[in-house]
Amino acid sequence: MMRNDNKFQIAGQEITPGERWQGMLMIGGGEFALPAAVLHGEKEGKTVLITAAVHSGEYVGVETAVELANELKMEKITGTIVIVKVVCPAEFEQRAGSLCLEDGKNLNRQFPGDEKGTRTQRLASAIEKEIHCVADYYIDLHSGDDYEDLTPFVYYAGKGEKEVVEISRKMAQHVDVPYMIRSNVSSGGSYNYAATCGIPSILIERGGMGRWTREEVESNKRDLKNILRYLGIYRTSRGYWNHYPMEVTDVVYQSANQAGLWYPEKKPGDMFTEGEKLGKITDYEGKMLETSYGEYDGVILFQTGSLQVTKEGPMIAYGRIAYEKDNRKEKIAGYWTKRSSDFKEQRREELHSPLAG
Repeated sequence: MMRNDNKFQIAGQEITPGERWQGMLMIGGGEFALPAAVLHGEKEGKTVLITAAVHSGEYVGVETAVELANELKMEKITGTIVIVKVVCPAEFEQRAGSLCLEDGKNLNRQFPGDEKGTRTQRLASAIEKEIHCVADYYIDLHSGDDYEDLTPFVYYAGKGEKEVVEISRKMAQHVDVPYMIRSNVSSGGSYNYAATCGIPSILIERGGMGRWTREEVESNKRDLKNILRYLGIYRTSRGYWNHYPMEVTDVVYQSANQAGLWYPEKKPGDMFTEGEKLGKITDYEGKMLETSYGEYDGVILFQTGSLQVTKEGPMIAYGRIAYEKDNRKEKIAGYWTKRSSDFKEQRREELHSPLAG
């Protein structure tokens, strides 16, 4: 058997084939130390980048990254898996939420960054130059912030070359969530900007309100393994799915016109009709300040889950479910039509055994 001497290099680290490296990636000239893992398979192949805690208060992704780095089996990897467990460790360790402690900026609005800018802008620039550059595919793990409640969904990059968008969409289709959304932003977000550089990219949203649960982490890990399997990077059997994500379009992100007490009428994942009341804001005496109504028939993706909303801060986000034809639906319908026509005969053929009777 020929020996593979193709070492993998990232941020000054050199990882040999078959090695599971874990430690700190030093980027930005040593200014930033990010806890990470690099799993470099014996067999050559593509590289997938997985990041968590671009928003440091979104914990489901962090625990997913920590567990996945330990659990993936090296002998099943073709290519390389880079996992950045916490992109903003200082903010994570001090429970600072989504904004940088030093300059108050949201990292996921700063890409591609500025190496001579504020701390957050320098971090975005270092990630783009030293981490994005190694990736053939990119998966960014998010959840609702400590005040946001959401239904699980996935964004896929919609700005970039046609092939990049198509692969991004196929990656999103392997996520076990009810909804997927095409992003039409080309910069600001980490995964958005990566796609404009030729890297198929998605962002998974699961969990929120400053919590993480075992069920959410297990769902994230199953999704990631399914995507890695689809990309040909990890050999595993396909995990079960509860959903195939339906496309959501015309997403509305409603902000509060003024600060107050927020009382939602529905929960994330609930559907509503055009003109239906979605929530209200009052003052401390119960006086109505603002009312939110649905602009069309749609589904709630996420909303503020705390009692308080801030002026011009997030209040509720929803979108329109697209019911147009989908080849996945046709395949599923055809499969069940075939099975139901003569289930016993079909089952015997599948099992190739007389015992199937």
